[in-house]
Amino acid sequence: MAEFEERDQFAIEQTVEGWVIEKCDSWREHFEQNYARRFDEYYRLWRGQWSGEDRTRDSERSKIVSPALQQAVESSVAELEEATFGRGKWFDIKDDHHDVERQDVSMLRQHLYDDFKRNKVRKAVAECILNSAVFGTGIGEIVLTEEKEQAPATQPIMGGELNAVGVTIRDRTCVQLRPVMPQNFLIDPIATSVEEALGVAIDEFVSMHMVEQLQEQGVYRNVLLTQSTPDLDIEPDQELTTFDESKVRLTKYYGLVPRHLLNSAMQESEDEEVVELSEAEEDTYYVEAIIVIANNGILLKAEKNPYMMGDRPIVAFPWDVVPSRFWGRGVCEKGYNSQKALDAELRARIDALALTIHPMLAMDASRMPRGAKPEIRAGKVILTNGDPREVLQPFNFGNVSQISFAQADALQRMVQTATGAIDSAGVPAQMNGEGTAAGISMSLGAIIKRHKRTLINFQESFLIPFVTKAAHRYMQFEPEMYPVADYKFEVSSSLGIIAREYEVTQLVQLLQTMSPETPMYPQLVQSIIDNMNLSNREQLIASLEQANQPNPQEEQAKQMAQQAQMAFQGSQTAALEGQAIESQARAQKLQAEAQAIPQELEIDRIKAVTTGLSVGTKDDKEFERRIKMSKEMLKEREIAVKEGNVAKPVARVPQATSNPQQQRPLQ
Repeated sequence: MAEFEERDQFAIEQTVEGWVIEKCDSWREHFEQNYARRFDEYYRLWRGQWSGEDRTRDSERSKIVSPALQQAVESSVAELEEATFGRGKWFDIKDDHHDVERQDVSMLRQHLYDDFKRNKVRKAVAECILNSAVFGTGIGEIVLTEEKEQAPATQPIMGGELNAVGVTIRDRTCVQLRPVMPQNFLIDPIATSVEEALGVAIDEFVSMHMVEQLQEQGVYRNVLLTQSTPDLDIEPDQELTTFDESKVRLTKYYGLVPRHLLNSAMQESEDEEVVELSEAEEDTYYVEAIIVIANNGILLKAEKNPYMMGDRPIVAFPWDVVPSRFWGRGVCEKGYNSQKALDAELRARIDALALTIHPMLAMDASRMPRGAKPEIRAGKVILTNGDPREVLQPFNFGNVSQISFAQADALQRMVQTATGAIDSAGVPAQMNGEGTAAGISMSLGAIIKRHKRTLINFQESFLIPFVTKAAHRYMQFEPEMYPVADYKFEVSSSLGIIAREYEVTQLVQLLQTMSPETPMYPQLVQSIIDNMNLSNREQLIASLEQANQPNPQEEQAKQMAQQAQMAFQGSQTAALEGQAIESQARAQKLQAEAQAIPQELEIDRIKAVTTGLSVGTKDDKEFERRIKMSKEMLKEREIAVKEGNVAKPVARVPQATSNPQQQRPLQ
């Protein structure tokens, strides 16, 4: 506290209104030195108004202003408005994932849509977009007003026997958006946004009756107001003659002010209660406040920021960001040089046409009668002293070069190149039916991405903050209709006209590559209709969705057919499995028989070898011979069995030799 007292010793006599006006005057001086003249010229070029300051040469006589920059501004603004408001619903609310009930979100969204429509918020947003395109920065003030909502109603009287018809009146708080011109907006020159600035101020002329009404309602202090002095620097249109009657210069300051100055101003007012600051706020030098001053010296209102979120009721966005600067770069600034060159070309051509088309006359002044008026007009009689063919001679400067037409067309394309704005009249030849599909896609892609860049900047810097601040004010002052909760707001913007036409063309080309029976075909058709700007678009989409829904009877028939097909396939599978099992059993049987053949052959061999032999040693050689023969036969038989060439073998006994002594009957 001691350091604050030492800091404020030099300004002990200063008032809060004096402190605010001092800041605003320094900010006004910085704006006029750096931006005011350029903004005035941008405004004239957009309106098509000529001024002596816009001459490109001293001998210039033509005052024409080319509409190229006007077209660029209007085309860019229309594209941004269509992308924002083209689908009807231009914002959405995201609820907490843990919240099971979604009804509160839908009710809040519908209430916001109704209130925004009633208060003409869309019109105000469109004007802010236009200001941003012309001057480079769009600014809006969020204003709270008290209105009486009237609605027809009936009320039972006389015990319910009759109904009285009348009107119910209800006081409501309305949130409105009011566009602010750049010459009426003051900001700390070092700041790059509203939130980080020391403060912002709106300095403009308002009707005296509006201030008097707010004084009657107790919003402003009841002090005597006088008519303000004129100031062309803050007039909306500086080309018009000013009207100086019944208007007040009102300066509304939103930002930080010294705490001791605010306390002094609030203590001087008998109608206002001094707000007690918390311990944390008492240790700070600055306090967020709202100061309203009339005619640069009369304090009408001084209070601490009353909003529950402590935010400033100002939203602003640049059309194109300039690094480390609050004021942005608009369409007029982008196309300024091309527009000036185009105007110079057109004015030079018009001046040259005046010298070549209109008749001129060269004459000998010494041979003209005294007091003669050398005018040229139809039926004019010119008196000369001598032969008129010697005294008078028609005179001209030749013909105008035809190259100026091509130069003007090239300069107009330069305006479109600089601004990124395009329409059907300004489409280059390579994009207007004379180029390939790839060339058109590349050209339109470059245009669309520039519009989308501005659209994202507008959404994040202006639209979402405005909807959020408006919802917070409704929650604070209309809690019955707007439940207090931490909602997240999202913008439901879409593509602009050019981008949507480009996307429709791509979808149609993709649609031609597939059959109507493809599952993706209905979805592509629905996407094409969704991108079209049709009056009955919602009905067509609903009809497509209904047509794509399956018929219950057809679905049941399909299920029955599928079940029958599955049953038939199951029976075929069972039959094939039975055949496979039978074949497997047959194969096992054949394998077992094949394994038993060598054993049978061995038994037969033993029988054949031992048959017909007696006990003793005489038949040993015969026995060995039979053994060898049986082995050879057995090998041949095994090979034949393996190859499958013979059936089950039958054992044979080897024949006896021709020696009768060796032939003995088998026992």
